[in-house]
Amino acid sequence: MNKIHYYFILIVVLFSGCTANKSYNTVKIGMCSDVHLPTMHDSEYRITKFIDSMKNAQPDFIIELGDFGTPDPKYAHFFDIWNSFPGDKYHVIGNHEMDGGTAREVAVEYRKMENSYYSFEKNGFHFIVLDGNDKIDENAKGYKQYIGKKQQDWLKQDLAKTSLPTVVFSHQGLTISPGAEEVYGVENYEEIQGIFAGHNQQKPSAKVIACFNGHTHYDYAEKVNDIWYITINSMSYQWMGDSYTHIRYSEEVDKEFKWIKYTAPHKEPLFTIVEISTEGYISIEGKQTEWEGPSLWDLGYPEELKKYVRPAISKRKLEFTLD
Repeated sequence: MNKIHYYFILIVVLFSGCTANKSYNTVKIGMCSDVHLPTMHDSEYRITKFIDSMKNAQPDFIIELGDFGTPDPKYAHFFDIWNSFPGDKYHVIGNHEMDGGTAREVAVEYRKMENSYYSFEKNGFHFIVLDGNDKIDENAKGYKQYIGKKQQDWLKQDLAKTSLPTVVFSHQGLTISPGAEEVYGVENYEEIQGIFAGHNQQKPSAKVIACFNGHTHYDYAEKVNDIWYITINSMSYQWMGDSYTHIRYSEEVDKEFKWIKYTAPHKEPLFTIVEISTEGYISIEGKQTEWEGPSLWDLGYPEELKKYVRPAISKRKLEFTLD
């Protein structure tokens, strides 16, 4: 064996050894969104199916991305089902958590959350939960879609402290919603994206890699400024509104659950397992069901939304890089 051949083999062996020894951090998350427990007549079945599935799958933690339910005593057993999951579990505050005049502070306290926005770490990742329900104007009525200065300052400080790749959860989206004529998410999403961009430039090894949201009941993912923005579909339905009402179950159900006729329910509950690895991928487990009764399109719902509105969570393999 000549010297050139020997050194070539040595380099190959050393390189292979380095590659084989390289380890990656991986986290597995059970995720659902927009359960809307008060709306559906079969809410107990839906949330039970999710929790039973998660007990089987044993993810590192579970999280719901908002619009779960209000702290009314008649919904307490739904929260008990959620809390029966034996592992770590987290909530995001959605706009419907404040239905019925519920104060945000009451919704937060009922869920035993430390705050409406917070962070935690798991398996070598940093996770941030944001609250998109701040007010621009204290006197404004109706649902809020904003992240105020106090929360922005906290976000900047929290990002500055971490040395880990970061994933963000919010209810309202942090990018413009596809197909919408106006912003149907956090109104100052560009400010929040700017905070992420500044952080990623300063700390590329601990950058924000993905933001997950609910709210629109869409099935959607897009990459903006090297960050994935992923919308997780509603567990329960697509909201259609006054123009497309249809009684799908019975007059009795419609009388007791007055909002169902404004929706196109998913026959089976939608939820997913998301696996994220520092190897550079986000893997989203797919789940498919059917519309209960006629589809939205049978009722004349806008056809241009077909690419986002479907009774499914798409299987996806999304890639990212860490410097």
